[in-house]
Amino acid sequence: MATIKARPFDFNLERKKTALIVIDMQRDFVEPGGFGETLGNDVTRLQAIIPATAALIAGFRKAGLTIVHTRECHRPDLADCPPAKKDRGNPKLRIGDPGPMGRILISGEPGADIVPELYPQEGEIVIDKPGKGAFYATPLGDMLKERGITQLVFAGVTTEVCVQTTMREANDRGYECLLAEDATESYFPEFKKAAIDMMTAQGAIVGWVAPVSSIVEALS
Repeated sequence: MATIKARPFDFNLERKKTALIVIDMQRDFVEPGGFGETLGNDVTRLQAIIPATAALIAGFRKAGLTIVHTRECHRPDLADCPPAKKDRGNPKLRIGDPGPMGRILISGEPGADIVPELYPQEGEIVIDKPGKGAFYATPLGDMLKERGITQLVFAGVTTEVCVQTTMREANDRGYECLLAEDATESYFPEFKKAAIDMMTAQGAIVGWVAPVSSIVEALS
């Protein structure tokens, strides 16, 4: 067991029971021309966490631990995308529309795939999820249970939406959750801060937060 200096208090990491969950580091969210930018967002904020996220992934790879990558995407016929999700707001492009990197957030399209810098290696788990949380309508829970995982380290985007949703799902399922602070980001800095404050409040009500360097050091 290794102790990580974290907020709101130290996190005791059990290496053999820990997995990394990298949430939705997809081209449609991170790169110019993707879905995130069509919503009017500054994608450079998300691009900035790629080096820290890569370092975190490298640390888990070196330690030989489970790594899970998620992609938020839908079937080509959009049967798993409810109208309440597809039709909200007034974006330039909607889910399923043709975009610069293929149909927006559709499984198998280039834009729905993970950015090259963080691309999964052979043997790493890749989960396609139709919702915000990675446990909803996916085999993630069963896969973690089969591996004896009890602790989860989180990275990815966006902090207040898919990352926070998955952490809350995991917390309800009994996992101890640790968020890598410099490997997660939001299009809105105040949303990231608020999400972290909410999750770490009241004695880590949802989970803990620590920098990538401290997590990687504990893995080595």
